[in-house]
Amino acid sequence: MTRRTDRINEQLRAEIARILRDEATDPRIGLVVVTRVDVSPDLRNARVFWSRLDAEPLPDDDRPPEADPEMQQGLDSAAGFVRRRLAHALPLKRVPEVHFQYDPSIAVGSRTLARIRDLSDGS
Repeated sequence: MTRRTDRINEQLRAEIARILRDEATDPRIGLVVVTRVDVSPDLRNARVFWSRLDAEPLPDDDRPPEADPEMQQGLDSAAGFVRRRLAHALPLKRVPEVHFQYDPSIAVGSRTLARIRDLSDGS
């Protein structure tokens, strides 16, 4: 990635997080964290990775956590609204089309920390 693409990714991440926190009114969108944004080299598409803050505890098996389908639907329906707000907020010639994708990293990290705590408590 180029420095310009990296800068745009970070601007998009911060602005999308703000829009979802302050302006989105869909009740299906709860406490969501935008973990990262990957914009295509031609700036036509942006993949927005998200995770939940209020997720249920994960089972102890090694299955990867899955996205909340209701929250995914809410984010997908808000994509057009988010893109319009980005057009007003950022000085970009072309505002990318926004696609939301679940990122399980926060859930996996909290499960890993819980396992480490359990191991340290048991010794």
